[in-house]
Amino acid sequence: MLTGRSPSPPSSDQVRPDVAVVGAGPIGLAIAWRCAARGLRVVVHDPAPGSGASAVAAGMLSPVAEAYFGERQLTGLLLASAARWPAFAAELAEAAGADIGYRTEGTLMVGLTGDDLAEARRLWAYQQGLGLPVTPLRPSELRDREPALAPRVRGGAFAPTDHQVDPRLLVPALRTAAQRAGAVLVPQPVRMLSDVDAVVTVVAAGCGAAALTGLPVRPVKGQILRLRAPDGVAPGFRHVIRGYADGEHVYLVPRADGEVVLGATVEERSDTTVTAGAVQRLLRAGGDLLPELAEYDLVEAVAGLRPGTPDNAPILGPLPDRPDVLAATGHHRHGIVLTPITADLIADLVLGGVPDPLLAPFRADRFGGAAAVAASGGPEPTLEGDLWS
Repeated sequence: MLTGRSPSPPSSDQVRPDVAVVGAGPIGLAIAWRCAARGLRVVVHDPAPGSGASAVAAGMLSPVAEAYFGERQLTGLLLASAARWPAFAAELAEAAGADIGYRTEGTLMVGLTGDDLAEARRLWAYQQGLGLPVTPLRPSELRDREPALAPRVRGGAFAPTDHQVDPRLLVPALRTAAQRAGAVLVPQPVRMLSDVDAVVTVVAAGCGAAALTGLPVRPVKGQILRLRAPDGVAPGFRHVIRGYADGEHVYLVPRADGEVVLGATVEERSDTTVTAGAVQRLLRAGGDLLPELAEYDLVEAVAGLRPGTPDNAPILGPLPDRPDVLAATGHHRHGIVLTPITADLIADLVLGGVPDPLLAPFRADRFGGAAAVAASGGPEPTLEGDLWS
């Protein structure tokens, strides 16, 4: 760590960086921005910034809707990060001089059938038991908020603090902010950590972290669709909608430019092939909840890889026996919402050397056994994304 060192602007005779970040997805770029803004010399290694998982992500900021059974510590981290998003979004928009598509209409959670609603209500009851803001709504109340919802929808709930951002705007803004703060992008892959020369190395390489560090990060495939409202108008709904439709779980995210993101599958596979079956299931479920989607243009079908861990929570902090190497990976479905808090906690650790108590449940050594640092090449890691949600 850089404990005891006074950050200073880089000079021509200072060759070795203070911080090397491996991976230029939202997590890596946000860490680079935070570190560079504090006066550290920062380099970011990635052959194709912004081209991986974040380009697929829907950008939901959903700590409430994604508060699941058995994940209380993760839920706490999600809530803490979501609380930072308003200030983070405003600061980033100013630093980059760009809109990032941050919207605060909230999220509607709905059930199409009686069985769907019963399943959803079990989760809502759990979320309410945690004290989270979940307001049940009758079908008429749902359609007062979103008239485009199908008449068949049996009921739902409102999560006012679950917002959204557009990852395809977020990543370029983070890159601009990081570079304006002094970070330098190196457009080359990192095959081994020994190839990186810096005081502190941060591995924010998504699924590629496994090859570099030996951490238990695995790819979890997700297929997602993008549609567009006809005639270039805004979609006929404003809220993010997360729904259960005949047992299929889907979400629909409206963008101001007319785009609708419809996703997503969760598959324990490592390919990025788009399958006809997945497209069919997503379109059926989305159309059952919002019939007007049948008239929208289908403009993109794509698959990406989430970096999953054994407990679905991120890995944050030093590698065992390598205090100079920090992990910031394994965010699974939550990389976008966890971007602000991950960046702040890792930057604080780089500068101060003392882990914030918030990091304790997410240590790299929590799975038992030491994570071995990858010693040789093998397949080139995918460096871009931390996750997409």
